[in-house]
Amino acid sequence: MPRFPNPVRLLILGIGLSLARAGLLDRDHVRRTTDLAWPRIVTGLARMSKNAADVAMVGIGVGSTAIAGVGFATPYWGVAFSLGGGIAGGTIALVSQRYGAEAFDELGQAVRTSVALVLAVSVPVAAVFWLFPTQLVSVMTDDATTVALGAAYLRILAVGVPFAGLNLIGSRIYIGADDAWTPMLVRAGGAVTNVVLNAVFVFGLEMGVEGAALGTVLANVVVTATFAAGLVAGRLPGAGDLPVTVRPFGSYVDRETARQLVRIGLPVVGRNLVWTVAKFPMLAIVAMFGQHVVAAYVIARRIWGLMNTPGWGFGLASSSLVGQELGSGDEAAAAAYARDVIAFSVATYAVAAVVVGLFAEPIVVSFVGDPADPAVPVAVALVYAACAAVIAQGVKGAAAGPLDASGDTRWPFYSQVVGMFGCAIPIAYLGATTSLGIAGLYLSFLAEAAVPAVINYHRFSTGKWKAISRDFRPGSPVADD
Repeated sequence: MPRFPNPVRLLILGIGLSLARAGLLDRDHVRRTTDLAWPRIVTGLARMSKNAADVAMVGIGVGSTAIAGVGFATPYWGVAFSLGGGIAGGTIALVSQRYGAEAFDELGQAVRTSVALVLAVSVPVAAVFWLFPTQLVSVMTDDATTVALGAAYLRILAVGVPFAGLNLIGSRIYIGADDAWTPMLVRAGGAVTNVVLNAVFVFGLEMGVEGAALGTVLANVVVTATFAAGLVAGRLPGAGDLPVTVRPFGSYVDRETARQLVRIGLPVVGRNLVWTVAKFPMLAIVAMFGQHVVAAYVIARRIWGLMNTPGWGFGLASSSLVGQELGSGDEAAAAAYARDVIAFSVATYAVAAVVVGLFAEPIVVSFVGDPADPAVPVAVALVYAACAAVIAQGVKGAAAGPLDASGDTRWPFYSQVVGMFGCAIPIAYLGATTSLGIAGLYLSFLAEAAVPAVINYHRFSTGKWKAISRDFRPGSPVADD
C-alpha cells in the first residue's frame, strides 16, 4: 500500500507509537493497524464531511426547515446502508479468512454471491421509497412544508439505494484482502464528487433538496462502476495492481456461500437496522421539543458522525487482521490484535473528543451561518454530550471487530438493541414528557454508546468468538458442506 505523508496517517500512527513506547501496544500491531485503518478513516471523514456539507448547503440555500426535512428522510436512506453493511459484514469475514488461507476460488464465489444478495434485498426497498416517499416521511412529522421537502429528497435518493449497498460490498472486499488504500481512493473520491455535484445542483441550478439528493445518487453510481472495473481488471489508475481479481461470469447463486453470508450478516443487518429503526421514534420524540431542537439534533448527529470516523478504520482493521489470523489458525495472535486495536481505538477517540469539544460552538455555527439561531445553543450542548459518549463508542466499535471477523455477530446486535430501545429512547422520551427536559437528549447520547460498549467488550473477553470462527474457516465442515 502506498504510504504518503497524510496528516491523518501521521496522527493515528503517532497516537499508536506513543502507546507502544509506554508498553501498552505492540509496535508491529500499531503499524499494520494504522496502514489498514487510516485510509478507512479518511474515507469516513470524506463521507461524513459530505453528509455535513449536504446539511449545511441545504440549510444555507433553503433554510432550517429544509434541514429538518432532510433529517426526517435520512433514516430511510440509512436502510440501504443497514442492509448493504450487514451483507458486507459477512463478505469481510469470508474474504479475510479465505485471503489469509489463500483459498482464492472460494473468495471469488463469496464476492459474487454477496453482490447477488445485496441486489436481491435492496431493489425492493428502493421501489418502496420511490413509490411512497410522502407517506414515509409523514410517519415522523405532520408539518406540511417539512414533509414535502423530505419526500422530494427521499424519492430521488431511492434510485441510489442498490448502488449504496454495492459500494459497501466493494469496500469490504479490499479491506478483507489487506487493502484499505483502494477503497479510500474510490469512496473518498466519490464523496468529493458528491460535494461538487451538490454545490452545482443546490446553488448553481437552484434545485434545493432535490439537487442534494441527485448529487448523492450520481456519486454512488460512479463509485459502484469504479469498484466493478477494478475487481474485473485487477487494477485501477492511481491504485495500481489490486490484490483481488474476480471473474464476473462465474456463478452468482451458491447456496452454501449464501447461507454463510446470511448466517454472519443477518445479525449485522439487525444491528445496523437497530439505529436506523430507532431514528424514527427518536426523531418523533425530538420533534416534541420543537423544530429548532430537531435542527440542532440533526446538526449534532452530523458532527457525531465526523467524530465517529475512527471507528470506520479500527473496526474494519480489526475484522481484517483478526480474520486473517483466524484463517491461518492462530487464535492467540488474533486475540492479541483485537486487544491492541481496542486500546488504540479508545485513545484515538479521546483525541477527537477533546478537539471537537474545544471548537464546538464555531463548528455548530458553520451549519446555519447565524450565531443567533435558536438551534445553536442546543446543538452545542448536544455536541458536548457526544464528546463524552464517543469514548465509549471507541470501545463499542473496536470490540465488535473481532466478533464480526469470527462470525459471532449476534452479540453486537443484542447490545445495540439494549442500548437504543432499552435505554437511549426511553431516556429521551422521559426528557420530552417530564421535568428532565432537554437533559434527556444529552443522557440518551451517553446511553446509546456506553451500554453496547459494556456488552460488546464482555462478549469479546469471554473468548467464545474464537470457537465460533472455526465453523467459517476454509476447509471447515460448514464451509465444505
